[in-house]
Amino acid sequence: MAGTRKYSCETASQTLEWIDAIIHFIKPYTFLMNAHVVNFFTDRLWEAVDKEWMDCLRGEPVENLLLIPCGEVQDHWPASLKNFLHNLRSLVFPREQVDLQKIFPGLTVASLGSVLSQGMNVKKKHEVEILSAITSFIAKRVEAKTVVDVGAGQGYLAQVLSFQYQHSVVAIDACSHHGSVTNARAERIKKHYAAQLRRSGSVNTSLLVPKTVTCRVLSTNMLKALSDTLVREDGQTNLTGEENEELCVKIDSSYGGGKEDSLVLAGLHACGDLSVTMLKTFVECVEVKAVVSIGCCYNLLSEEGVDNAGMQCGFPMSNGVKSEGLSLGKCARDLACQSAERWRSLEKDDASHNFELHLFRAAFQMVNHDKISHTFVLLDVNSQLLMPIDENAVHARSWNPMSLIVFCFFEEGQISYPHSNF
Repeated sequence: MAGTRKYSCETASQTLEWIDAIIHFIKPYTFLMNAHVVNFFTDRLWEAVDKEWMDCLRGEPVENLLLIPCGEVQDHWPASLKNFLHNLRSLVFPREQVDLQKIFPGLTVASLGSVLSQGMNVKKKHEVEILSAITSFIAKRVEAKTVVDVGAGQGYLAQVLSFQYQHSVVAIDACSHHGSVTNARAERIKKHYAAQLRRSGSVNTSLLVPKTVTCRVLSTNMLKALSDTLVREDGQTNLTGEENEELCVKIDSSYGGGKEDSLVLAGLHACGDLSVTMLKTFVECVEVKAVVSIGCCYNLLSEEGVDNAGMQCGFPMSNGVKSEGLSLGKCARDLACQSAERWRSLEKDDASHNFELHLFRAAFQMVNHDKISHTFVLLDVNSQLLMPIDENAVHARSWNPMSLIVFCFFEEGQISYPHSNF
């Protein structure tokens, strides 16, 4: 998103100034942030939007609508709408691609061979290549003995760090199936590298294989204690089931002494609160020398005052944001996960189809709304009446949404359209 930015995160005070500006900007639009798209008709959300904006945008081509999330404006739009988007553009966090060599001088990104990249799509392969190189670079710089891959999934990152970069790695994931897949995949990769060593005559060279643990990380102490425990054990360990839960509780309650090992926490798509736990562990545990994390699924963050998750809530993290009393809620967090660039890159037909699907889903929500007494009719794309139907018929029959434009309803003999253009 282009545009001049007025804010910075270089200092704590500047960061808080940026946060304050964002909160001030979004507060008037809380009604939209907290609204689900399927309730567009039932809650008549368009009535709460500036009428001048609606009159303008109603006639805009799809191509222009797709640019709105990126902050792009048209010359003929109302001044208030253009100011809104200009202010929005000044508040967003920069997303320009950085020069890795400037941040990590001397960084070398090795291309993954067919064995290590087996099962990865192009996007995953790119992510693992970059993040494994950065993690290895940082681990060497801070002289960490072990890298802990948090939310390891099928072990892609962990295995590259072990086999290609020769780091001691602990792979932690909540899914026992992922642990089994990681172990099986690691054994196949190990055989490949062992064969290479035999052919080269390096029979005495040992291979580092990721240690795996299946556990739901519930606290910072648990994450550190699990990592510390597994680093001291020989061979692979895969903890599953009720015994794993009991062990984790035991470790969590008794942790506090013993040998201290230097660690780096790494996570590729560390989901929801997991990214927060990694950051808190970094702050609280002196053994953790660095954290390298690409978070995801921010909509799954637990939130104080919303999810009733007690002291372990993932949002807000900082005292600064807590002091502002900001509350988002599930719908706002879902909305925040939308990609402006993805909308921008959509072709016209794909975008129209996407809008239509939301339209039909919202129309069905109106059907299901139990506070309206109505008889339904089906319209074709030319707004010609096809047939009157009752509510039971709507629920019982599978209608092809592409053959319809919208559901309308009769009240006291009058037909009502959710939108005048329909």
